[in-house]
Amino acid sequence: MFAWFQRLLPRKGDFFGMFEAHAATSVAAAAAMTKLVDGGTPHLEQIGEIEKQEHDADDITRRVLTEVRRTFLTPFDRGAITSLIGAMDDAIDEMHSASVGIDLYELRSFPPQMKDMVEMIAEQAKLTAEATHLLRDIGRNGTRIHEITGKIVGLEGAADDAHASGLKKAFEDYSDKPMQFIVAREIYKHLERITDAFEDVANEIDGIVIDHA
Repeated sequence: MFAWFQRLLPRKGDFFGMFEAHAATSVAAAAAMTKLVDGGTPHLEQIGEIEKQEHDADDITRRVLTEVRRTFLTPFDRGAITSLIGAMDDAIDEMHSASVGIDLYELRSFPPQMKDMVEMIAEQAKLTAEATHLLRDIGRNGTRIHEITGKIVGLEGAADDAHASGLKKAFEDYSDKPMQFIVAREIYKHLERITDAFEDVANEIDGIVIDHA
């Protein structure tokens, strides 16, 4: 009876393809964030692009969760799959939250530290895309994946430094303009959460590699 039921279930799902597709949405959203803070294109266009990518990422996340339930054989532990896609989705959700804050507070110019943090976020997104692709062959790519995740974690540390420096500068510049300081602090907080989320992604990937390399 159980063997008959197993035959009704899909033998495998395209989890690697879905991880890669989700990572691509983060790369696209981070590219839009870069244009947003550079101010070279209409800001609403970039905010709209980030929102679109976030919606696409949500759709992919739902597909992953559905496939986990339906698939009999998965490439690695189901808990690891759901934790990884959840961490990846958190990263792009935080990008969307940052763009909503920028729109809400009508920011049109950004200090160097914010631009630096967004640049680091874009690099984290690209590294995540590379790492998720390499998960297709963990045995062969384990060492390279660990190098990539180490870079993602290192960028999170560098972003913390930029965050601290930018917050200090904002406090000095807006000592007599408390509302402007509050706005700057809020955006820095959003950017920091994005880098933290990518660090979580790196940790999830490391855990998979440790278990399966």
